[in-house]
Amino acid sequence: MQLTAAQRTRLMLPSVLTMLGTFNRILRPALKQAQPQLLSGFRSSQLSWRHMTQIRACAAGSATFQSLEDCLVLNYGGTPMRLNYLWLRDHCRSPSSYNSVTNQRNLDTGSIDLNIRPDNITVQDGHLLLTWPGGHVSKYGLSWLAENSYEAKKQSTVQPRVLWNSDIYKNANAPSAKWDTFMSSDEEVKKFLQNYLLYGIAFVDDVPATVEATEAVTQRVSLIRETTYGRMWSLTSDFSRGDSAYSQLALDRHTDTSYFQEPCGIQVFHCLRHEGTGGRTLLVDGFYAAEKVRQQSPENFELLARVPIRHEYIETSENHQNHMTGIGPVLNVYPWNNEMSLIRYNNYDRSVINTVPNDLVQRWYVAHRELTIELRRPENELWVKLAPGKVIFIDNWRVMHGRESFTGLRQLCGCYLTRDDVLSSARCFGLQA
Repeated sequence: MQLTAAQRTRLMLPSVLTMLGTFNRILRPALKQAQPQLLSGFRSSQLSWRHMTQIRACAAGSATFQSLEDCLVLNYGGTPMRLNYLWLRDHCRSPSSYNSVTNQRNLDTGSIDLNIRPDNITVQDGHLLLTWPGGHVSKYGLSWLAENSYEAKKQSTVQPRVLWNSDIYKNANAPSAKWDTFMSSDEEVKKFLQNYLLYGIAFVDDVPATVEATEAVTQRVSLIRETTYGRMWSLTSDFSRGDSAYSQLALDRHTDTSYFQEPCGIQVFHCLRHEGTGGRTLLVDGFYAAEKVRQQSPENFELLARVPIRHEYIETSENHQNHMTGIGPVLNVYPWNNEMSLIRYNNYDRSVINTVPNDLVQRWYVAHRELTIELRRPENELWVKLAPGKVIFIDNWRVMHGRESFTGLRQLCGCYLTRDDVLSSARCFGLQA
């Protein structure tokens, strides 16, 4: 009788299992005894880590880890983190690697072996411990790793914001700070900065209508940034500078200094006097409008965030000679979480578009038009009448300003603030910025 292949396999299986069991009993002690020599041989011959990948898991409370070829996978609090070995060595917090007094790195990153791997990995008492070749031990708090991992940053916002149109802002009833309290109370400054971070605008009322008082209230917040317009400037419609702001004309919504490589961070305005009509200030949350574009046309949003555009300021008056150029996309986003960080929108100062190839020009105009339509929707416009005593701080990286035309003498003073120092002040108050 001829047997099928399946029948022959079933008949042979007991004999094969018996043979394997015998080999296992003979070879296991020999392999155990030879293991150190085998591993030593692997290291000395520098075989690829792909051939000796260690997959280990160690439970320590809520933390488990796997040691892979190119990284450590740490699962803590339900979130897997992929931690590069070189990154881990570079971020060691031991005294020889990191100065905890100055918060600066002691370790020379350029001296670390690019293919470094830990010899031992353990989790103890809420900490990850790594022993490196040569015996150096790095110790990291699990919560510190979770807070500083890429996975955490990708899911978190850099700066919490409330995106607004006119109704949203008015219904928020964000309070203005008062001059006397603001100048004497750090708690009042903290509340002011919190409103500024959330909405991109904040007010101080009852400020004396002088340039000196405006400068003093400004310096409670940050350092003043001196530009070609000076440190503290006083603005009237005398056309003393080569800019349409020095006129009585209406100005459409825009961001200032878009022609700087780093546009000024904060704009401060104080209307010292106005003997005439009109002149209301227009405010528009650029991020609110841009977010609408992102929801409606992701491809247009992506184009505005990718294509570089040039802005330019040329001034050739008798007393001032300037030629400034800034290049960057209309929208800037953080690449790890796509959160918006800056809008650069100024139709007055946008220069010749010669940084865009022909096959993208039409598409860019379509995307720009969609953003413009959103910015110009009446429900997105917040109109404020600036009067003596009311000082406004505007996030120039987010909120656009403009004005309606006016008659009579209208005198404004103001300045620009350095964005870095404003955010530093906020962080020193414990605010997220």
